[in-house]
Amino acid sequence: MRKVRASLRVGPELVIPPEELVLDTARSGGPGGQNVNKVESKVILRYDVRRSRILTEEQRAMLLERLAGRLTKEGELVLHSSRFREQRRNADAARERMLEILQEALAPRVPRKETRVPRSAKRKRLNTKRSRSEVKRGRRRASEE
Repeated sequence: MRKVRASLRVGPELVIPPEELVLDTARSGGPGGQNVNKVESKVILRYDVRRSRILTEEQRAMLLERLAGRLTKEGELVLHSSRFREQRRNADAARERMLEILQEALAPRVPRKETRVPRSAKRKRLNTKRSRSEVKRGRRRASEE
């Protein structure tokens, strides 16, 4: 495992320092001939949300709640990237994906504005149900009626 060289700018006030991102490499699976058994092109990028020093308590709570399904038991966000054959491109792809995930999780949620179902939509739904009922009634045998 090694540290990442560059920081990750999530927002105007939030920049994750390189010391908090851990980059690891592994051999990629799948087809690729002899090269796949020799080269470690797969990248594993880790960010410990629970122990991060740069997050405010509010940001930490938001990330822990919204990324609960993606975090390990220890509170780490772990991303794997093996899309490309070059380690550098996989590292860039993992950083991009981490950036997207963190930005999406930290984005403010807009509450849903409740609306009523229009009367015309109700009428249309009931008319459709009535017509389907007529079609099915027409398929019955005469003795059942």
